Amino acid sequence: MQKDIKLLDLFSGTGGFALGLKQAGFNIIKHQFSEIDKHAIANYKHNFKNAEYIGSITDVSGSRGQSDIITFGSPCQDFSLAGKRKGIEGERSSLIMEAIRLISEIQPSVFIWENVKGTFSSNNGEDFWAILNAFTNIGRYRLEWQLLNTSWFLPQNRERIYLVGHLAGSSKPGVFPITKTHQKTNTTQPTQNNKVGTLMAGYGKIPTDGTYIQVKPIQNPDRKQKQQNGRRIKNTNEPSFTISATDTQGVVIGTLRTHNDGKGFRKVKQNISPTIPARAREDGSGQPVIKVTGGTQKNAGQLTNKSTALTSAMGEGGGHIPIVNQIRRLTEIECERLQGFPDNWTKYGFYNNVKKEIPKTQRYKLIGNAVTVNVVKEVTSRLHINN
Repeated sequence: MQKDIKLLDLFSGTGGFALGLKQAGFNIIKHQFSEIDKHAIANYKHNFKNAEYIGSITDVSGSRGQSDIITFGSPCQDFSLAGKRKGIEGERSSLIMEAIRLISEIQPSVFIWENVKGTFSSNNGEDFWAILNAFTNIGRYRLEWQLLNTSWFLPQNRERIYLVGHLAGSSKPGVFPITKTHQKTNTTQPTQNNKVGTLMAGYGKIPTDGTYIQVKPIQNPDRKQKQQNGRRIKNTNEPSFTISATDTQGVVIGTLRTHNDGKGFRKVKQNISPTIPARAREDGSGQPVIKVTGGTQKNAGQLTNKSTALTSAMGEGGGHIPIVNQIRRLTEIECERLQGFPDNWTKYGFYNNVKKEIPKTQRYKLIGNAVTVNVVKEVTSRLHINN
């Protein structure tokens, strides 16, 4: 049975949170979103025609009304392991405080925050604890979080923190831990392998007296725990798509470095795609790329669902994809599928009420900045909201 909710989607991007909630069985009866990127706004309006755009987060006030769920993947460049690590004091990452302001004003039943793994270690962990402290200072919220990997659901290595705040009396904690097989566990004791953290009395048990204890998040998890075989099973028990590093058609997935100190093409060690970034260089440098070592140019660029190499690729009837020097970057559709979006989700947008195609570079940016739909679906399917 669908559950009606009112959603406020902050830093909304291309709508991964909203789509994941819908797939988890929620019916969004009031849908508001906040974003500043014009291409993201246009794409969101195209895919969620009943959603109301409410401007930049700095201009949004809690007086706009009640929301049951607030979602946000605040800008993460200053937390990223690949960035300059300015942390919470960075101009972009400090915007999380605007989201915290709105949570305090609106008091939703649930809020969900997604961010990069580097948030754990930014400024020796001080930034993460400053954020947790800001969340707890709102009052009445019980927090739980876990480091999840997209590779548990789809063949892309993408580690992200998911933190859920539950308003006392309106939502019951218990979303985490989530295991690699997505099974619901009965334990209330988070373990190191699950990389779970809580801010609840009794270390994982629901507090009855409103008190909190500090439990440090698991950092530097055992690398062996992160290794995946690249194969996942759908709810129908049918095999999901997989990436194979070696293929009978001579197709290999890896990364490409074209700058002077680069090492050229490097095949991935695991049978999954590297993290899809927001940037989209024409030569594929710094992005997941496909290297074709056999076959014709025509069929090398058209990997189908029958292929053992990358069935997240173009699919049946995908057409010819030009390749240069037998190495090409992933297509927009391939990237969409590796993030759990339908084909061509990012292709169109409404600009001043006119439907237009979104530039290719912007499509890559939208996909690379997005939350993974399948992960959001799993997290939100475990929510218990009393509204």
